[in-house]
Amino acid sequence: MWALLLALFAFAPAVGPALGAPGNSVLGLAPPATTEVLGSIPTPPSRPAQPPAGTANGTSEQHVRIRVIKKKKVIMKKRRKLTHPTPLVTAKPLVTSSPAGTLNSHEKQEPGCPPLGLESLRVSDSRLEASSSQSFGLGPHRGRLNIQSGLEDGDLYDGAWCAEEQDANPWFQVDAGHPTRFSGVITQGRNSVWRYDWVTSYKVQFSNDSRTWWGSRNHSSGMDSVFPANSDPETPVLNLLPEPQVARFIRLLPQTWLQGGASCLRAEILACPVSDPNDLFLEAPVWGSSDPLDFRHHNYKAMRKLMKQVNEQCPNITRIYSIGKSYQGLKLYVMEMSDRPGEHELGEPEVRYVAGMHGNEALGRELLLLLMQFLCHEFLQGNPRVTRLLTEMRIHLLPSMNPDGYEIAYRRGSELVGWAEGRWNIQSIDLNHNFADLNTPLWEAQDEGQVPHIVPNHHVPLPTYYTLPNATVAPETRAVIEWMKRIPFVLSANLHGGELVVSYPFDMTRSPWAARELTPTPDDAVFRWLSTVYAGSNLAMQDTSRRPCHSQDFSMHGNIINGADWHTVPGSMNDFSYLHTNCFEITVELSCDKFPHESELPQEWENNKDALLTYLEQVRMGIAGVVRDKDTELGIADAVIAVDGINHDVTTAWGGDYWRLLTPGDYMVTASAEGYHSVTRSCRVTFEEGPFPCNFVLTKTPKQRLRELLAAGAKVPPDLRRRLERLRGQKD
Repeated sequence: MWALLLALFAFAPAVGPALGAPGNSVLGLAPPATTEVLGSIPTPPSRPAQPPAGTANGTSEQHVRIRVIKKKKVIMKKRRKLTHPTPLVTAKPLVTSSPAGTLNSHEKQEPGCPPLGLESLRVSDSRLEASSSQSFGLGPHRGRLNIQSGLEDGDLYDGAWCAEEQDANPWFQVDAGHPTRFSGVITQGRNSVWRYDWVTSYKVQFSNDSRTWWGSRNHSSGMDSVFPANSDPETPVLNLLPEPQVARFIRLLPQTWLQGGASCLRAEILACPVSDPNDLFLEAPVWGSSDPLDFRHHNYKAMRKLMKQVNEQCPNITRIYSIGKSYQGLKLYVMEMSDRPGEHELGEPEVRYVAGMHGNEALGRELLLLLMQFLCHEFLQGNPRVTRLLTEMRIHLLPSMNPDGYEIAYRRGSELVGWAEGRWNIQSIDLNHNFADLNTPLWEAQDEGQVPHIVPNHHVPLPTYYTLPNATVAPETRAVIEWMKRIPFVLSANLHGGELVVSYPFDMTRSPWAARELTPTPDDAVFRWLSTVYAGSNLAMQDTSRRPCHSQDFSMHGNIINGADWHTVPGSMNDFSYLHTNCFEITVELSCDKFPHESELPQEWENNKDALLTYLEQVRMGIAGVVRDKDTELGIADAVIAVDGINHDVTTAWGGDYWRLLTPGDYMVTASAEGYHSVTRSCRVTFEEGPFPCNFVLTKTPKQRLRELLAAGAKVPPDLRRRLERLRGQKD
């Protein structure tokens, strides 16, 4: 019955304006003036690409880039000829026919199609099939764009789909699940430490029932198009179809591949949903958000404009400032949000979010831009939760720590940037390995029994080599370090992409040269609490039906992991923040896709909105108070707050206020400062919203009082003179 209905179901490829035309959304952002594509029509390579339909005078013509493999042979399948690739002639927006019939000519024409969702996991494993597979770890479920392999080839998590060597007609098939207009294909080779495998050309076929297939044909010869594919394993290669095709299934049929290698590929399909006039299929899920926010990717200019708009809309609770410049001179802008922006209020904690440390991990950048819009809008609407956040804390949002790297990734586009392009700053420095290694000197001092009596267990100083003028320290890193020193941050999160997990310090393994090793901090309970709060509030991480992103299933451990137990990262910002300042910081890996398409941003916002707000609220967990001088009642700066049983102290800010994150329990807390007698008291942290107030009043020591009197030129009071004489007698 279903076969009959499918056969009667009428499909036809309605063709929208060319993907290179202005307004296209295939790359998830506004395209540059020219878009490089790879052709698919067997005509002379020198033939220029035709201007996109609807482009006046061809001002946005597409440039052609033909990939050539030099000094490497290519396997040619028997009885098959590899046609010469040429530039793509983009189709005009006409309604054409497919073997199944016709499509309603009034169907809304789309300017360009977003990704179907292989990389972002919207397409489930059950909808991916193949003619054969070398192993389970190289099955069709691994044929997703940018999927990363494990360290060992042959395990369950390899880096592509690979057909068996004896498979004479390999194919990789995707079931869209409903009528879909396919417009393009993006491919990569196999991600592997040990092998080189990639497809160099392929054909494309379509079907409505997975039994009857038709191919993508070129206009000039009427033959099946042969699309040029990859010349290396990692660079994504985009091929636009000569004419978009409407069907449910799409197949990629490798024709040639690297000699000595196998037919292996990773792919993403560009596709637009279409209406089903016969209601044979379930409606495709709608990804969206009800919040009135700007769901787009923003380059540097657009980001600056958006931040200015938020500031103008909410001038009483926002302030924009710069903490420095990138290597290429782009400012590192921060949006401050508080009921009294521009000043540190006594007893009010400072929190921050940092995104864009790796320029190609773009989701964090957009989430922070969405968060500042949301906080502004909801504050104006009187949202009590948001109002409390802005009145009880000072929030700092740095959406782009590596703007130079982001601009590189942005120009490539969300689907073509690959796994690493734009990750580093313009000096090729990985900013997450660029902070000073403070772990090693602290651990060495601990091994020698010098901590905390000789060497402090907090605010570890910068090593001398790191402060030299010729030290390899990026300007972005230096700017963030100075920012940390200026503001007494208490809580932070560093937003990354490419996985779905929350990691917490230490990020560096304690055993030298260990690739991974559980290395907890003295505040492991707090960090596990913070990580669990974010992971437990993130909708994607809590989706029990989702599959792992790449080669590890973090859901088995609540989607959190100790950073060093995942992979060692010397010089991370998390470890530096913990050891050099009072700030507790975690890393949030937000999505399997480092640079999601614009169409996915509304759902990504919904996935993370509550988690972003709930995490900020954790700054209330623990104790807080002010350390004051008994005589003057003024706050004492740099007083040390020590908790019995936790070998990590924090210090007070310049006004004497402090915040110490702690999990619920009873603690003995000691406040001490140079020239003062120490005071110890009991402080209880409950599960109720805090923080628990824990104030201290310190009395100056006789020696300190004497110093102050002598410095002021005053006479020593009799009582102080007698006390000093008694102290001298005790020493004698």
